Amino acid sequence: MELHLQIIGITLIALALVHIIFPKYFKWKEDLKPLSLVNRQMMQVHTFFIALTVLSVGVLCVFHYNAIINTSLGNDIALGLAVFWGIRFLFQLFAYSPKLWKGKFFETIVHIVFSFLWMYFTIVFLLIFMEY
Repeated sequence: MELHLQIIGITLIALALVHIIFPKYFKWKEDLKPLSLVNRQMMQVHTFFIALTVLSVGVLCVFHYNAIINTSLGNDIALGLAVFWGIRFLFQLFAYSPKLWKGKFFETIVHIVFSFLWMYFTIVFLLIFMEY
């Protein structure tokens, strides 16, 4: 499980860093312009804190995998993360419109990769919870 947590941790750190390019890649300057100031800034601030949270969980998995696996608190954290990533997996399947990815090669690959990634995270954290 140590290796799986380190893989998850490195993946989450990379994912958090990818958030840096979101505003430019998704053309937020022009796409968010019609929104009110509060909605535009909520989008930006929430994205920052999502990235910060993802980074924090990644660091936790890389540097404190032993505590996650072998302590009661770590077990509780693993359960919480299993629930979190399980819900994220369900959102990947049912909340995003298929119009965003169907018939588009790159977007379909991204959709499939992230579906498997969220499922992998869920299974690993659930197994850690069940093994403690």
